[in-house]
Amino acid sequence: MTRTTLWITVALTLAVIASAVAVVHAKYLTRIAFSDLQKLREQRDTIDVEWNRLRLEEAALSTHVRVEHKARYELGMFAPRVGDVLLIEETGHGHP
Repeated sequence: MTRTTLWITVALTLAVIASAVAVVHAKYLTRIAFSDLQKLREQRDTIDVEWNRLRLEEAALSTHVRVEHKARYELGMFAPRVGDVLLIEETGHGHP
């Protein structure tokens, strides 16, 4: 084996070893990224469940019947009687 052939063999061996280490490192980084992705998906799903629960709760708390009940019994509000309503007509801005 000549000296040039020996140097080429050593260089190619080192290149193969460096390539193998790079592949192992890339695979390691991919696994870490995938693990992080799975954690983020789990967080997203948890937040989605909470959001849907809050939307249902908001819908239940804002029904017309519930709002009217709170207005009448907790705040003492009532619908105005016909005699309590005063109609004001605007006659400005060029409208008769």
